[in-house]
Amino acid sequence: MTLPPALVAFDLDDTLAPSKSPMPPAMLEQLVALLERRPVCIISGGQYGQFRSQILELLPASSTPLLDRLHLMPTCGTQYWRFDDGEWVQRYAENLTEAERHEALAIVEEEARRLGLWEAQTWGPILEDRGSQITFSALGQEAPVDAKKAWDADGRKKEALRAAVAERLPGLEVRSGGSTSVDITRRGIDKAYGMRKLAEITGIPPQNMLFIGDRLDEGGNDFPVIAVGVPTRAVSDWEETVDVIAALVPTLTD
Repeated sequence: MTLPPALVAFDLDDTLAPSKSPMPPAMLEQLVALLERRPVCIISGGQYGQFRSQILELLPASSTPLLDRLHLMPTCGTQYWRFDDGEWVQRYAENLTEAERHEALAIVEEEARRLGLWEAQTWGPILEDRGSQITFSALGQEAPVDAKKAWDADGRKKEALRAAVAERLPGLEVRSGGSTSVDITRRGIDKAYGMRKLAEITGIPPQNMLFIGDRLDEGGNDFPVIAVGVPTRAVSDWEETVDVIAALVPTLTD
């Protein structure tokens, strides 16, 4: 018989919330219910500011005593944050060098323009330097969800860009991110790295965790988690995740 997980980890965008959007009330309720039973990790390509606006600022005050069970890993696990003495503290960051960031920014723009993927109408910046990660967002960081879904419904545009950039940046990790994004980190620093670090920090073996994400397909930024040996559950959107958590929580006894 498979034992219930000792820790549950999640992707953020399109798993816990619509892309770059606040976590819906139904998900907040389920997240708090889960935190009452188990430690939770959220690992995403987004930067820490997105974690604050999409999740932390929306959690009810009553959940504050549970925050020491919450592990935050922004930028695909290249950063790690914990709640300590009433505030969120960064415990590590695997930052790119200035030269690596400069080269990555230049090459991803060059390849996007060459492939005809540098859009004229955008919502916010297309390129973002997150220190430990360079992110390309085809329609900008604040694009509406419907526009993002329509831009690359079959994922071919994003995969063409990812492959082209990866060929020119062999020393860095280049992976598909959210619905319109490509993420660049240090080589070997991806969600697999983050989950291994999480196992080291918590003492919970990967096989005793559960990871839930919407991009577990090969090439997706959740896919590396599989190599760590963490059991996974693929979901199509945050609504499905609500149902998955609602079914899981009653099975989690001390």
